[in-house]
Amino acid sequence: MSAKTGVLLIQLGTPDSPGVGDVRKYLFEFLNDPRVIDIPWLLRKILVNLIIVPFRAPKSAKIYKQLWTENGSPLLIYSESLKEKLQKKLGDDFEIELAMRYKNPSLDDVLSRMREKNYGKIVVFPLFPQYASASTGSALEKVMEIVKKWTVIPEIKFISEFHDDEFYINTVAARGAKYNINDYDHVLFSYHGLPTRQLNNVHSKNYKCDMLNCGPISEGNKYCYRAQCFSTTKLIADKLNIPSEKYTVSFQSRLDKKWLEPFSDKIVIQKAKEGAKKLLVFSPAFVADCLETTIEIGDEYNILFREHGGEKVQLVESLNDNDDWVNAVESIIKKNI
Repeated sequence: MSAKTGVLLIQLGTPDSPGVGDVRKYLFEFLNDPRVIDIPWLLRKILVNLIIVPFRAPKSAKIYKQLWTENGSPLLIYSESLKEKLQKKLGDDFEIELAMRYKNPSLDDVLSRMREKNYGKIVVFPLFPQYASASTGSALEKVMEIVKKWTVIPEIKFISEFHDDEFYINTVAARGAKYNINDYDHVLFSYHGLPTRQLNNVHSKNYKCDMLNCGPISEGNKYCYRAQCFSTTKLIADKLNIPSEKYTVSFQSRLDKKWLEPFSDKIVIQKAKEGAKKLLVFSPAFVADCLETTIEIGDEYNILFREHGGEKVQLVESLNDNDDWVNAVESIIKKNI
């Protein structure tokens, strides 16, 4: 009898509640990660613990209260549902677990439980389509830190990105196909931003990065977050027959001006000033509802757009726990084992 395969799904994380105390704990863990804020240790500690967290926690708590449902965090709810549906799809030869990189269910607790199962193989699957050191890299590093202490380390397969996976692209395109592209003046593909310095270390030595025009994926830039975002966008746009002049790739949630450009909020304002009345916005970096989709795009960008003459920003729904997304995750897992 062959041993079962354990599958570990990883999401970024969520506070345990929208209360200021829980949000503070979440931000403390998240922002102290050296892969997230990659500056010298002492400077990061001062910046995060004495400046960012004390001032940001109360403000973030108010926003989380807008996001929260009576059942809790949408990110956790949909991720748990995805796990349960995936378990039914994959059957008894697999056991599916879910962990958050930050807060609960924690990687420490979940991997401790998986250690006791004596799996023949473990598949580690961070649910981040495009690779970034601050998301995928951090999750995989944490897993390796924990697993390296095990006496018996089984075969482990890491899925580091799936930005161009056919099934993933099809599921995002299917969400967008619910809307008539011709009804919108412009389409925005908004991805989470990163400090530009974090891209410099992922290119091969002989590859010259053109920050204004990401070329096709190659050996030189295959792990470049920005290049993968452009690749994902083109595949979705081609699937939906969106001409290149009608869409823009942009980046949201920046902390300062030295982050990836163009900035999504600036594009929203620009399009409104140019006379656009309706924008359709995809968020392909996020597979489940979260602050960045529901609040930042769905609420804040709508306000910005209307303030400058626009009428409506329509967010294309996240994949969440839709059945076609469950099928896509199943396909990606099986393809990688």
